[in-house]
Amino acid sequence: MKVPFSLVAVAVDEMLNFRGNISAVVSLSEPLDEQTLQRIANDLNQPATTFLWKEKEKMRVRWFAPDAEIGLCGHGSLAVFSVLGEEQELNSSADTIKGKPLSDNKVEIELSAIPVVKKLEIPPVLTEGLGVEVLEYYETKNKNIVVVENETVLREMKPNFQKLRESKTFGYAVTARGDEADFVSRTLVPHVQQLEDHATGSSHAVLAPFWSERLNKESMKARQLSPRGGTFRVMVEESKVKLVSKNNRLATGFLS
Repeated sequence: MKVPFSLVAVAVDEMLNFRGNISAVVSLSEPLDEQTLQRIANDLNQPATTFLWKEKEKMRVRWFAPDAEIGLCGHGSLAVFSVLGEEQELNSSADTIKGKPLSDNKVEIELSAIPVVKKLEIPPVLTEGLGVEVLEYYETKNKNIVVVENETVLREMKPNFQKLRESKTFGYAVTARGDEADFVSRTLVPHVQQLEDHATGSSHAVLAPFWSERLNKESMKARQLSPRGGTFRVMVEESKVKLVSKNNRLATGFLS
């Protein structure tokens, strides 16, 4: 079986030398078993591989990292619309995501906002693992929000992932007010192979409503200060978040 795929870099910003986050997009004629999907994702070895197929007139989607399935992958969803080239709904077990291509290689998706569940006490393992002062800490149903003092602190932060693995928390959206963007962030996932994600749509479904309330703004510019870097335009509309990114389609091919 030959499987066609495309590689798409999401949330790129040439002006800032941000190279964005790569997703492989694989269009299937029929669903495959989980073991086969995981094998393909491992072979492609990208931060995310997005699998698409049509089922009962709906476009179904699943996302896999090289080592595990991903419950919700925003950058993988953004990559899809650089390949489909048309407005569509993606149906997953986590959310229904609307998306469409825009002009100038930009893509827009709409997904459910992920609200704060509650404010948490700051555990010592978090401050020791991040190596910086944590100002506030919040639980969400996706990645927990960690607020630090400013963009410089966030840029220079050197996480100790071995220490962070002492906590069962899956992931952290570490964030601060931006110097030029409205807010900046880094996404840390210490329990999986990736460790730090490059440009993370699901984190911005968490951070957009959080900063919208603080800044009293519905439309914001966001930058992810990962080693590759990424830029999003985020818009909050009631219980939904729209993400816009510029994508570069890097390659196409077949996997046997």
